[in-house]
Amino acid sequence: MNLSLSDIVPPLRWTAPSQVEPIASDPGLPDAWWHALPLDRACAAVGTAQVASRLADLTTACWAHLILGDILPLLRFTDPQESQQTPGPRESVHRLFTEVIDKLLATDPGEDAAPAGVPVPPALPERPMPEVIDEIFAGLDERQLAIARDRLYFDSSLHAEQQPGQAAHHRATLDELAQRFSVTRERIRQIERDLRDHVMEWLTRPEAAPLNAHLSWLRNRLGAAVPADDLAAAVPWHRAELVTLAIPAWRVVRTLLSGYEQVDGWLVAGGADELREKTRQLFADGPHPLGESVAMIGRLGIREDMAERWLASIPHLRVLDGHVVPWPRALGDRAEAVLSVAGTPLTPEEIQARIGGDHSVAGVRGQLGSDERFLRLDRNKYGLRRWGGDEYLGIREMINREIERAGGEASVNTIVDSLTSRYDVSESSIRAYAGGPGFERTQRGHIRVAGQETAEPYHPRRDVSMTRRCFRSRDGRWWHRVDINAEHLRGSGSPLPTGFAAHLGMAPGGQLTASAPSGEVIISWHNQPTIGSIRHVLAEYNASEGDHVFLTVSDGGELLTRFLPAAVAGLPPLNQALYLIGYTAPIASEAEGLRLIGARIGLPEGASREEVLDRLRERGDREILQFLPPA
Repeated sequence: MNLSLSDIVPPLRWTAPSQVEPIASDPGLPDAWWHALPLDRACAAVGTAQVASRLADLTTACWAHLILGDILPLLRFTDPQESQQTPGPRESVHRLFTEVIDKLLATDPGEDAAPAGVPVPPALPERPMPEVIDEIFAGLDERQLAIARDRLYFDSSLHAEQQPGQAAHHRATLDELAQRFSVTRERIRQIERDLRDHVMEWLTRPEAAPLNAHLSWLRNRLGAAVPADDLAAAVPWHRAELVTLAIPAWRVVRTLLSGYEQVDGWLVAGGADELREKTRQLFADGPHPLGESVAMIGRLGIREDMAERWLASIPHLRVLDGHVVPWPRALGDRAEAVLSVAGTPLTPEEIQARIGGDHSVAGVRGQLGSDERFLRLDRNKYGLRRWGGDEYLGIREMINREIERAGGEASVNTIVDSLTSRYDVSESSIRAYAGGPGFERTQRGHIRVAGQETAEPYHPRRDVSMTRRCFRSRDGRWWHRVDINAEHLRGSGSPLPTGFAAHLGMAPGGQLTASAPSGEVIISWHNQPTIGSIRHVLAEYNASEGDHVFLTVSDGGELLTRFLPAAVAGLPPLNQALYLIGYTAPIASEAEGLRLIGARIGLPEGASREEVLDRLRERGDREILQFLPPA
């Protein structure tokens, strides 16, 4: 006998050697004996039970998702019923394998024909394989052929292969066939069952040996998962048309490959859902390099040349920049995966480009700014908080931080050198902030944080709570609503309310430069407070006339914005009023809506309806009042 164990156990050919070696090695046998040593010599050296024991261990560790007939195809002939089962207890698997190997070893290789139930790999057939398959269906009547063609071996993905006279472009139902042949659906079911039995019986005959050998070779070639199209292209004759059924031969071959199911364009051994879940679990701990990933899924029986295509087909996994990463639906999780693979800070634009899909740059930036997993490391770059590093806080706050680290005062040149070496900020911006409100010169020419007595804020006639279109959020910040018009979109500046400008720490004659990811925004106060062009900010949101943007400036000098498109038509009046204060969630009652408005305009908890309306009148919020008629 010149058969090795791998000749009768196809999974040994596509399982990674590094996985087989620790389990199958035996001190009484040479290295890689399952490939190199004839089976009879291996059994003579250590005993059939020991060889079967190694095979049972491999089955338990590596191939538990396969049916036994795919692991040891000889079982299909010695024990057809057991061959359709997945591996049970190791003891029963060991017993089965021992019996099969014993029977094979008992075969006399000098016999012309193999004993019943033990196939010997045959030579290539003397006639084309499609003719061999046609023998299965030779002599069948019209009804049997129709059931085979239109039901058992039908492929709904290939409408183009429909032949003249084939009525359906879908798999024929029992009722359709019953109506076509004027019999009951139960009679069609019986004919179909008998036809299946006929095919299985034919496969046990000696003349079926070439086809059985081909099926065994296919299982070895396909592995645990392969694109369904690969079956049609596996050998040239797969595409040849059968005379009896007028369909390509591969459609019959596919059905005879028991143990495989076709799902989403893939042929998968065992359960497709189970194999997908096992694949996902391999990468649950984060990104893995693609080369390492290919080896990892090789342990599941997937061929190396199929690995990347299989990974790309798994929901919630993605091949990204040479790595396989978990890819959940949540935007934050995807941004984390992108940064984990990059290993370096990226801009929101770079992260959005790698995520793709429907996520906007503004959406990505908002996620990065609100999710604790991310840390802003430069003016327009973010990294993962677990990497560490100094957070970018805005120029004013970073000057404060440099002064604090220097012990209370520092030279402007030192601050400039430190910040420009680490962040994408200009020297002129740093010097402008250092010379502005909040800082003062010391006797030796350094700067320090200004004392309270020299940084007295300007007191406007109306504070921010009495200022039109200004609203307080739950975190205590006051925001100003800008109703976008054509002038804003063209890039013109626009006035700011005095109360809001004073709230930002400004005073007449002053200037504030607020940093935004898309560029700086200048707020100046000459005759009245004015905000410069916010066109670049609006462009990020693809804003139009009638939309709204709420804005404020953080303590670190960062321009914060929140965009709201124009309210949809048909919104109830109270909801339209809430929309204008930046509140978009549902409410349970009018009382709740009025409470929310009162809180946003600075009124204490429990303010009455009339108090809310009076405050809106005093502030001049007529556009809100129109949706809140008096009781």
